[in-house]
Amino acid sequence: MEPLASGYSLFETHLGWIGIAWTPSGLCHLQLPESDRCSTEARLLKRGAPAVAAAPPAHVQAAIDAIIHYAGGEKVEFSALELDLADSDEFRRAIYRQARSLSYGETTTYGALAEAAGHPGMARETGQAMATNPLPIIIPCHRVLAAGGRMGGFSAPGGQATKRRLLEMERARPPSLAGQTAFAF
Repeated sequence: MEPLASGYSLFETHLGWIGIAWTPSGLCHLQLPESDRCSTEARLLKRGAPAVAAAPPAHVQAAIDAIIHYAGGEKVEFSALELDLADSDEFRRAIYRQARSLSYGETTTYGALAEAAGHPGMARETGQAMATNPLPIIIPCHRVLAAGGRMGGFSAPGGQATKRRLLEMERARPPSLAGQTAFAF
């Protein structure tokens, strides 16, 4: 049976059940674990993922394998994965591109990310873009912190606790902030 051009798949990781969706253009949604497999699937579909469960094509299976390794604590980079961000406006696409340039364990602030993406002074809007990120982990919104290196929000299931867990797993480095003396999670 040939894999569908668009679809979604669920898979189990050390973090729990994760859902991933794709179109012919690339990955379009990633759902971090909910309380169980069914809840993860329901949230993925609610977020607009293609409605057909399918066997993942080879490039999606490669992404799944990478996410499983990442969730197991391995250092994995996702920058080479093809994404379909057609539902995102140009501002969000610029922010997401810049966020994808953050290395494993590297952090920045919303303001610094906005500036690096060519949108200085748009920290709040960058936070909103991160809150609607369709592909958390792949677009590493957990690596973006509030001013002063504070945790900031995280809209994924588990909120700040999930963000903290991902950052601790990566042994994240604090952003370079003048006058900052500690970076406690």
